[in-house]
Amino acid sequence: MACAGAAAWLMGGQGPGARRARLVCAGGGAVGAGPPAWERAVRVGERLRRWHRMRGEWWVLVAGAVVGLLGASVVPLVAGALGVPLVRRARRAGAARRARERRADAVIALCGALAGEVRAGRQPGEALLGASRDSGGLGRAQAVVMAAARFGGDVPGALTDAARRPGAEGLLGLAACWRVAVDRGAGLAAGLDRLEGALRAERDQRADLRAQLAGARSTAVLLAGLPVLGLLLGTALGADPLHVVLHTGAGLGCLFVGGVLEGVGLWWVLRIVRGAEAG
Repeated sequence: MACAGAAAWLMGGQGPGARRARLVCAGGGAVGAGPPAWERAVRVGERLRRWHRMRGEWWVLVAGAVVGLLGASVVPLVAGALGVPLVRRARRAGAARRARERRADAVIALCGALAGEVRAGRQPGEALLGASRDSGGLGRAQAVVMAAARFGGDVPGALTDAARRPGAEGLLGLAACWRVAVDRGAGLAAGLDRLEGALRAERDQRADLRAQLAGARSTAVLLAGLPVLGLLLGTALGADPLHVVLHTGAGLGCLFVGGVLEGVGLWWVLRIVRGAEAG
């Protein structure tokens, strides 16, 4: 709580008193009361959430420092410092997964919008321009694909290059539909409809698999938190488990073995879950 209050004070500026003084010295007139308290609280909350998203892994170090102060030992601080890169890696993996899912949804929206534009009577190049602006399914490769579509370049090749990003693999199907429609005169809208349906079915299958694996993830998290619950119960009963774990040879041995088993168990469960998702 002290760290959160200090962060809010630092990000909140110099306070309303200094702000009023600057306004009086600058304008020489009356100063308003400023935004209401609830608005300032919302702004501080938004800043705290933004800071938490950017530096969330450092809370592990803060937690280790707090436990180290309570237990009068440097071991929790060292463990927290070792846990910072692991938490950072997990957060980055989660952010990459969410970006991949958003990109896949944008590709599906692009296929649907492009099919509607073509069905409305527009030429494929013009339809791709409008659909990409509405859906954002091309991402950073939008400029390259748009240039190829506008000036008669290799649109399937540009779409294939854009499909190399994680989550944008559906653009390979769009490139195939485009190549077949241009070379053989086949209906582009019909191919896009089938492609959109296949991509939606694949997305629904991934969502269903993720829902089925949610139970395994929850169980792993619950089992991983049981040692912390045991320490809290021991502290409530007056057994002083932190002193036993951090200041005795048997306690340090149990802490080391338990930490190794905890890490191996989490790695094994995550390996099983990732294998099921990949399959």
